[in-house]
Amino acid sequence: MKGSRALLKMLEDRGVGTIFGYPGGTVIPIYNEMLDSSIRHVLVRHEQCAAHMADGYSRASGKTGVCLATSGPGTTNLVTGVGTAFADSVPMMVLTGQVATGNLGMGAFQEVDAFSLMMPVTKYNYRVLDLDLLPGVISEGWKVTRLGRPGPVHVDLPVDAMNSQIDESLLTRTREPRPVQIDTSGIPTAIRWIKEAKRPIILAGGGIIGSDSSEDMVRLAERIGAGVLTPLMGMGSIPYDHPLAMGALGMHGRRSALSAMKEADLIIAAGTKFSDRTYSPHTRPGNGSRVIHIDLDSTEFNKHGLTSVNIKADVGDVLRTFLCNLEGFTPDPAWMMRLNSFKSKCCCDFDYDGVPIKPQKVMHEINKLIDDDTIVTTDVGQNQMWAMHCLNIKRPRQMISSGGFGTMGFGLPSAIGAKAACPDKKVLTVTGDGGLLMVVQELATAIQEDLPVTICLMNNGWLGMVRQWQKLFWSKRYSATKLYDSNPDFVKLAEAFGANGIRIERSSEIGDALKRSMNSGETCLIDIHIDPEEDVLPMLPPDPAIPMVKGRCPY
Repeated sequence: MKGSRALLKMLEDRGVGTIFGYPGGTVIPIYNEMLDSSIRHVLVRHEQCAAHMADGYSRASGKTGVCLATSGPGTTNLVTGVGTAFADSVPMMVLTGQVATGNLGMGAFQEVDAFSLMMPVTKYNYRVLDLDLLPGVISEGWKVTRLGRPGPVHVDLPVDAMNSQIDESLLTRTREPRPVQIDTSGIPTAIRWIKEAKRPIILAGGGIIGSDSSEDMVRLAERIGAGVLTPLMGMGSIPYDHPLAMGALGMHGRRSALSAMKEADLIIAAGTKFSDRTYSPHTRPGNGSRVIHIDLDSTEFNKHGLTSVNIKADVGDVLRTFLCNLEGFTPDPAWMMRLNSFKSKCCCDFDYDGVPIKPQKVMHEINKLIDDDTIVTTDVGQNQMWAMHCLNIKRPRQMISSGGFGTMGFGLPSAIGAKAACPDKKVLTVTGDGGLLMVVQELATAIQEDLPVTICLMNNGWLGMVRQWQKLFWSKRYSATKLYDSNPDFVKLAEAFGANGIRIERSSEIGDALKRSMNSGETCLIDIHIDPEEDVLPMLPPDPAIPMVKGRCPY
């Protein structure tokens, strides 16, 4: 069997139904076999977006996403998207073409050292110089994407290997990755600390969603009376309207979450990494606080400077162990009342009318339409923080966003990937004019591949988040952030790609436009002109010497 056919056969056998990619010289053998494969190929318009679509596909479905690009610039274009998935622990198999083995290191056309290039942004790298090793590579690499802390695995495929023949009997050959070493020795101490705590909270990160442990986490919170704080990546791990849900914690998070964090005497950090956007001198609790940190990646431990016990294990397994050892536990009613007071005070009405349109009003209208069959993706910047702060997310995998890497341009392609994974769900992306212009060509992908999404464009004519920092911390010296005098007519641009376009300049028009678009079954861009002076507040400044910028927040 030809190597290119063998590759696709092994992916088919592992349940791969979709590959996001862009063809080129060294992957033509693979694309030739794709015509006879059961795998659907989604043709992107830029390789970075192939990775973002595979990422969105994975986050929406829980499956391993697959992307494919040719050698040289095709591979370098993938790197940003692969890095995005790596930062957020998303399982992905990244396939790249490579020049023939005899030309490696010779400066051949479109040659790049993909192996070294991908090393910082993947869990593991393979270069298949001997085709007979390909079955073991796919077998092991596929498992590595989900083993321990999930993430991307890269396989570099020289074109001569793909054109060579392999004995079909070798395709079932397997290779096992090295098992992840776990350390649960801290569990007895952790259980004792939980029993001693008077003011526990759970910091529920993306690891809760990635391990499908949301139900166990909520059960633990209910049993011990812990408020649940969600960094960006943990949104949806607990329904927003649950009495113990304190909301998002971070630079642009909820005051209820901040209050609970500051008063906690025990933090159960589950699948989260204490990033600088979540944990800072502004959010640090008192020195008497303890941390129980559960994670499969020990490099995330001890970043907080508090007394801690670390448990290196699957977060779901540990939560279930806690539950078994806390039967009959009675929460402290005083802390439950305190949490309720935080939540009741942090209950803003975002239904602002008037012109120019306030971004909170857009989120208010989106909230009316979010149901169990809705997925929301975001871009990066102010639009992302408005979504994190304001949207009512009820279930895991309902909100998809670039966290650790903060990749502008993520919104639209991740939405297309989510739609490919969940074709029966309505998919909406919240984006800004800066981020959308980085990837707007993917409207062609959405149209050609019949993957309809709604694009909620928060158009303020600026690179809004950078402008906000320049406004608040750099004496309003606005450098290289103005877009309004050169932005295209986004409605005409959408129509040029074959999508629908709607321009919104009055708040009364937002709800109907969103509803019509999301129910239309067609790709639609809603160009909403919002107030550029409305900052994402409250905000915890990066300098701990500067107090919180409250803005409209009445808390």
